Amino acid sequence: MSHPWRGVVEWTAGSCERFIWHPETGTLAPYRTEPRPAPVNYGCLPGTHNPADHAEVDAVWLGETRPVGTRTEEVPTGLLWLADGDHKVVFGDPARAAGLLAWFPPERGARLLGPEEAQAWLAEVGRPDGA
Repeated sequence: MSHPWRGVVEWTAGSCERFIWHPETGTLAPYRTEPRPAPVNYGCLPGTHNPADHAEVDAVWLGETRPVGTRTEEVPTGLLWLADGDHKVVFGDPARAAGLLAWFPPERGARLLGPEEAQAWLAEVGRPDGA
């Protein structure tokens, strides 16, 4: 069954300024300036753990620009699958994912899977905080 996940935007679509979520304080702080602007709103799902990079699960929000610090609670619409296992949970209209897929170099093997795969992967990596 699909259920919503809590997320926070760390990097606004169209911006090079990236922030980072600090789970211990529940705050955002400047992280770095990227060479290319984000094609989507990018962030994380606090309270989760991605075994591929030992950080919170990454999330992307397709569609309207969302300011850094925007908090959401939404049902995933897809999973950006990557060959290295550092998958990203997708929210928003998957028809708007072309820019996201093109952003990753071919060797990362980016492909968009459906909402069922997103929920299955999230269930596998779990919610360590019990949320």
